[in-house]
Amino acid sequence: MGGVTPKVESAWLAQLAPAHAPPSPGWLPLAPGWWGILIVLVVTLALLAYWQTRPSVQLRRVALRELEKIAASDSDTTVLAQSLEHLLRRYAVAQFGRDAVANLSGERWIAFVIAHGGTGFSGTAGSDLLRVAYGGDISSNNVDRTLWLNGARTFIKRRKQ
Repeated sequence: MGGVTPKVESAWLAQLAPAHAPPSPGWLPLAPGWWGILIVLVVTLALLAYWQTRPSVQLRRVALRELEKIAASDSDTTVLAQSLEHLLRRYAVAQFGRDAVANLSGERWIAFVIAHGGTGFSGTAGSDLLRVAYGGDISSNNVDRTLWLNGARTFIKRRKQ
């Protein structure tokens, strides 16, 4: 019989190193998949930060804040028309450049505003705004302040390039 006696077997087992688990894996170096996720996350955050701080976005926010102040003020129709026309001019010059906007007046100016998103000024609303802003006749039944405010809001929010 070629068996090993239990005494000898326990002696061999005592000579072996004690059992231990391998060390737990550390965080570094990262696996390639984690590097990819990290790069995508950093690029996404950078793009979001850029998108939120673009000058055009900041300009739009400032213009909308000023429009809300104008809308909240309880000024007469002439002051409202002058304030809106002035705001629209400043916004257009800042957004489209002085060369594209400075030489526009009257119906050409209103056509420009309508073409670049201010659809609320189509019809008589745009010509009424200019007439009242520059000292024309103010008849309350011909003037719709809400149309003016909505037209200015759509011009600032939804302008076309």
